[in-house]
Amino acid sequence: MQHFFPRRLLVSLLAFCLAFSVWTIAPVARAYNNPDLLPEVQTPIIDLANLLPTLQEEAVIKDLENFEAQTGWKLRVLTQYDRTPGLAVRKFWGLNDKSVLLIADPRGGNLLGFNVGDDLYEFLPRTFWIELQTRFGNLYFVRENGENQSIVQALNTIQSCLSQGGCQVVPGLPREQWILTFISSLVGGVVLGFACIPGKNSEQIVAWQWALIFSPLWGILFIAFGIGPVVTRTSEWLPLFRNVIAFLLGALVAYLSPVIAQTPASET
Repeated sequence: MQHFFPRRLLVSLLAFCLAFSVWTIAPVARAYNNPDLLPEVQTPIIDLANLLPTLQEEAVIKDLENFEAQTGWKLRVLTQYDRTPGLAVRKFWGLNDKSVLLIADPRGGNLLGFNVGDDLYEFLPRTFWIELQTRFGNLYFVRENGENQSIVQALNTIQSCLSQGGCQVVPGLPREQWILTFISSLVGGVVLGFACIPGKNSEQIVAWQWALIFSPLWGILFIAFGIGPVVTRTSEWLPLFRNVIAFLLGALVAYLSPVIAQTPASET
């Protein structure tokens, strides 16, 4: 009996806390799917998080309406923070296979999310939407350009690609992405340079057999990761030229590294 009463009291307190938490949380949970948050007038933008300035929002609304009238593609924007109409937007906007719903929510690690109709995947593949989200929705881009520019530039990219018949990748080469291609080109050149170093007893000047054996590695680094992302995203020649130079310099320095290492020893 001595242990029964405290255990019963503990169970009662636990049940009370659980009931109290459900009672307090339930009204908030219902607010996360509230069709009452929908505007009375039909509009392509519902800015519940107030991420777009008034003048900019009006300009984007006109642009989206004109784009839909000209092309038939329906682009819609929902910004949310602690409140959202939830699935009610589907019926409100009549979302279908030709629709794109851009959802901007500052609470997550990435600002942007996309709900894409099936008909768009023929022109803009799934990898396009992943790249679009990571380019314009990442924390660094939002911090430097603002949440409103993240939304607007993503919309402009979608409209531009649909107007030209589709895109396999997101156009444009941001500096961060070019740096990755530059590093990849440099590493690819280093791999090629080390592979070309002949053996100590070899009469070859260049060990071309080893260069061919390692060609899948340095070829992927240079061509697939160093050149491919550049030529598919921009027509500018300067990033391509820099990557080619980085590849050649990396190969040359790696190939001459034994000579450079022996020079101080011979002087000593």
